[in-house]
Amino acid sequence: MATVRARFAPSPTGYLHIGGARTALFNHLFARHHGGTFILRIEDTDRERSTQESIQAILDALTWLSLDWDEGPIFQSQRSDIYREHADRLLRAGSAYRCYCSAEELEAKRQSAMKLGRKPMYDRTCRNLKAADLGRPFTLRFKAALDGETVVADLVKGHVLFQNRELDDLILVRSDGTPTYNFCAVIDDALMEVTHNIRGEDHLVNTPKQIQLYRAFGYKEPAFAHIPLILGTDRTRLSKRHGATSVMAYRDMGYLPDAVVNYLARLGWSHGDQEIFTRAELIEKFQIEDVGKSAGVYNAEKAEWLNAQYLKAMPTAELAEAAKPFIAAKGYSIPGDDQWLTRMVATLRERAKTLVELVDLGHFYLSPAVTIDANAARKFLKPEILEPLRALRSGLADERVWSAETLHSRFQAVTGRFGLSLGQIAQPVRVAITGGTSSPGIFEVIEVLGQERTLERIDRAIERIGEEATAPPASPHVVGPR
Repeated sequence: MATVRARFAPSPTGYLHIGGARTALFNHLFARHHGGTFILRIEDTDRERSTQESIQAILDALTWLSLDWDEGPIFQSQRSDIYREHADRLLRAGSAYRCYCSAEELEAKRQSAMKLGRKPMYDRTCRNLKAADLGRPFTLRFKAALDGETVVADLVKGHVLFQNRELDDLILVRSDGTPTYNFCAVIDDALMEVTHNIRGEDHLVNTPKQIQLYRAFGYKEPAFAHIPLILGTDRTRLSKRHGATSVMAYRDMGYLPDAVVNYLARLGWSHGDQEIFTRAELIEKFQIEDVGKSAGVYNAEKAEWLNAQYLKAMPTAELAEAAKPFIAAKGYSIPGDDQWLTRMVATLRERAKTLVELVDLGHFYLSPAVTIDANAARKFLKPEILEPLRALRSGLADERVWSAETLHSRFQAVTGRFGLSLGQIAQPVRVAITGGTSSPGIFEVIEVLGQERTLERIDRAIERIGEEATAPPASPHVVGPR
C-alpha cells in the first residue's frame, strides 16, 4: 500500500459529537496502523454557522481523546483563492455552468417536481445557455453526467452503483461567492493527497458526485470507506434522548479518555471477542475491513462498565490525580496530602463507574462532618448499642498504631466483651462515621478517615443515642369526634 494519508474534516458548527469522534478515531487508527499521516482539516466555509467556539471545542475534544494529528488544523476559510482558481478551471473546460435561477424559482421547481412524484432535482434550465449575463447573480453548478453509472468501490459497503441520471447538477459556488462542501472537499483531498476517505455512511450519497468532480479535474480519487452510523437502543439515530452525545460531556461525567476511545472503537468494529484494548492494541489490530456493515448501537450501561474497568486498572496515584478536578467541582477542598488522597481512592475504586461517582462515594472522607440518614439511625443507633460503642470509642482513643489490623483487634475486644457479632458493632460504627449503611470495608474506612475524625463522629453518634434515650415519649395522637 502506498503511504497512507487519512483525514478528519469536521464542520465547526457545534460540539464534537461522539459519531464524529469515532470517525476521527477510525482515521487516526488507520493512519497509525499503516505508519501514515493523519490530517485535521476544519471545514468552516459556512460563515453563518461556523464559530471560533466550535473550532476550539473540536480541538479540545480531540486533544482530550489524544487523537493527535500530524498536519493541520487546515482551515478551508483560508483557501478561497484555491477554490476560486478551481472554479474557473471547470468553467473554462465546460464542466461547470452559471445558473441564474433564483431561490424562489428553485423552490417552485422543487415543489412542482414533488407534486408530480418526481425526485426534486434541478431541471437544468441554465445548463446549455450560450451567453453569460454577468449583471445577474448566479451560482456555479457542475455538469453531472446524464447517463451511465458511477460505481463506488467502498471498503466497507462493497461496490455501490449509482445511476447518473439520478444525480443532480450540484452547486459548486453559491451566489455570494462561497464554495460548497462537495466542491471544497474534493479539491482539498486531492491537493492534500488523501489516499483514504473514511467517513460516515450518511456521506455515501455525496460520493458519486465527488467522484465525477475528481475526474473532471483529472485528480485521482481516494479509496472510500463509509462507516455505519451510531444508533440508540431504539434503532434510531443517536441523539441526546439516548444519553450524552458530546465528547466533552463524557469528560465532565468522569469518563477516562482511554475508556471512551475503547468504547467508540467497538461501536462498529471488532477483533474477535476482545472487549478491552490498549491504544497500542487498537493501532496494531485495526483493519478497515473489520468494520461491520450494520450500525453500532450505543449502550450507556456498557460504556459505564467499560469505564469502570479502566478506573480499576489505572494506577492509584494517577486515579487520585484525575479525581482532583471532580473533588473541586463538588465544592470540597482538595486534600494537600496526595498520599492520603491515594489511600482514599484505593478504598473506592472497585465501587465507582466514573470519577464523578467516585467522588460522590467518598463524600464522608471529604466532608468535615456527615449527616446521618434517619432510617439508618433508627435501625442501628439504638440504646442497646450505646455501651459497646462507648467501649469501642475508648479502645480506639487508646490506639497508637492506626492500621486496619490493630483496628480489627479493637473491634474483636468489644464483640468478645459484649457477646456481639462483628456486624452488630461494625454497622452502627459505619452509620456513625459515613452517615449511611453502605461503604468500603469498615477497617479500611476508619484507617483512612483517621483517628481524630473517627472519634469525633463516634462521639456525635453516642451523644445522639443518649439524647434519644432520655427524651420524653411523644404524646399519643388521639383521633376522635370533633
